[in-house]
Amino acid sequence: MKLISWNVNGLRACVQKGFVEYFKEADADIFCIQESKMQAGQLDLELPGYFQYWNYAERKGYSGTAVFAKKEPVSVSYGIGIEEHDHEGRVITLEYEDFYMVTVYTPNSQNELARLDYRMLWEDAFHAYLKGLEKTKPVIVCGDMNVAHREIDLKNPKTNRRNAGFTDEERGKLTELLDDGFIDTFRYFYPDKTDIYSWWSYRFSARAKNAGWRIDYFLVSEALKDRLKDAAIHTGVMGSDHCPVELDIEL
Repeated sequence: MKLISWNVNGLRACVQKGFVEYFKEADADIFCIQESKMQAGQLDLELPGYFQYWNYAERKGYSGTAVFAKKEPVSVSYGIGIEEHDHEGRVITLEYEDFYMVTVYTPNSQNELARLDYRMLWEDAFHAYLKGLEKTKPVIVCGDMNVAHREIDLKNPKTNRRNAGFTDEERGKLTELLDDGFIDTFRYFYPDKTDIYSWWSYRFSARAKNAGWRIDYFLVSEALKDRLKDAAIHTGVMGSDHCPVELDIEL
């Protein structure tokens, strides 16, 4: 199976920049997006051959996720079942016979870490949610996790040490998840690869200089390790300040 995840940073804008053309070219079995920034009825997206599942934020023009799948899932759920965390359209879970497919748009800790305390609560709740699913069957989780895990996952680690997305607290929560039985699939295949990023600021010509961060992931349950085939980050795909990431897996 070919799985794609992409933070489109506003789907309506991304559609004007070639989203549908890339979607067709990618021909993924499951295609997940984050930061759709829209409400129901604002875009009629025709994707023949795909089932569509949307989770919109209550706040207009903010957050939001979607999953497009060739095969209809056994069930679909939205959010993680905790009132405090389910107003921003951040999670969709598709249940299939042999695995769960989860897409997530992790909250940003924001300037001056204004939302870091909330982010820590979210991290613990989401971790528990994934481990709860895993009691039934293995889990694949993808999306913009808003954290660069290691120093090789961003261009300028020293100057970003206390900035949102590279705090010790955020990195520590991802470490906890990986230590608790999940695999960072890109690092599984390419443990020491440098200068490969999935997000670049729109400021300071960051993308042209490749001054980026790897904050978009596919993580899988340890039970799926032997089924992993490859992982990729499609740095040449434009249309957003993020680029798509891919997992190839035998399911």
